[in-house]
Parts: sequence; structure tokens; C-alpha cells
Amino acid sequence: MMARRVVWLQLVVAVTAAAVVAVAVGVPSAMLANPFFVRMTPVPWWSYAVWALTAALSGVLAATYVNRRATVSAAPGRAGILANIGSVLAVGCPLCNKLVVAALGVSGALTVWAPIQPLIAAASLALLGWALWRRLTTLRSCPAGGDGALMPAVTAAPSAPERDS
Repeated sequence: MMARRVVWLQLVVAVTAAAVVAVAVGVPSAMLANPFFVRMTPVPWWSYAVWALTAALSGVLAATYVNRRATVSAAPGRAGILANIGSVLAVGCPLCNKLVVAALGVSGALTVWAPIQPLIAAASLALLGWALWRRLTTLRSCPAGGDGALMPAVTAAPSAPERDS
């Protein structure tokens, strides 16, 4: 019964996290229509695929943290955050990114930044995939008990007392 609860909780966390990431990436990049951000260039076709994959992979990665008390590296979590930031930069409007426009100018944003955005998208998806792979392989190598606690260590049975001869 407890295992079903964990699976349902992981499913709820995965869907919720995916929705949050979809909104967090889609609103600033104006892929979702909103009154706060206006996109100055059309959305390339690949941006929608990157957006959907980022949300899905982030949701699954977040679900792996449900009910786990195993000591694992924080690297997958940090990589996931970095990958989401990379996705925002990859699918965002090149002219709307004030840092890019300040560094490269408007023509540089269109001629330098826009062509490398697919490469940034591929790198961020690869990083997110690596984070998920690392998290899943770590959990498989160090499984947690059904109740979320670590499995007790197996100790050898005490040996029979030795006789003095």
C-alpha cells in the first residue's frame, strides 16, 4: 500500500513540476501568450520541442527526489537547474534578452546569438538528460527501503565463544 502512495506522489510531483517548468520557461520567452512579455521575433519550430522536453525531463527529475532519504550527490539537482536556465536562454527571443543586446547589440543578437540558440538548447537538454540518468543510476545502486528509510546494514552473526585450551 505504501508503494502505491509513493508512486502516486511521484506522479503528482512529476506533473506539477513539469507544469511549473513549462510556465517558468514559456512565460518569459513569450511562448505562452501573456501581458508581461512580448516577443519581437517569431518562435522557431524547434523551440516548442525544447520547451516540452525540458518540462517533461524536469518533472521526471523532480519526481526522483520524492520519498528518498538516500545520501546522494547534489550534482544532478544543480545540473537540472543549470539546464533549465539554459533552456530559457535557448528558447527566448534574442532581442528580448537585455544582456545579449547589451553585449552584442541588436544586430549581434540576431546574427551571433540567434544561430547558437539551437546549440544552447541541445546542450541544456543533454545536461538535463545527464542529470536524470545520474540520479536514476545512483538511486538504483543505493535503493531506499519501502518506507523511505535506508536499509539496515547486514552484520555477521556473532561467532561461538572460543575455548581456551
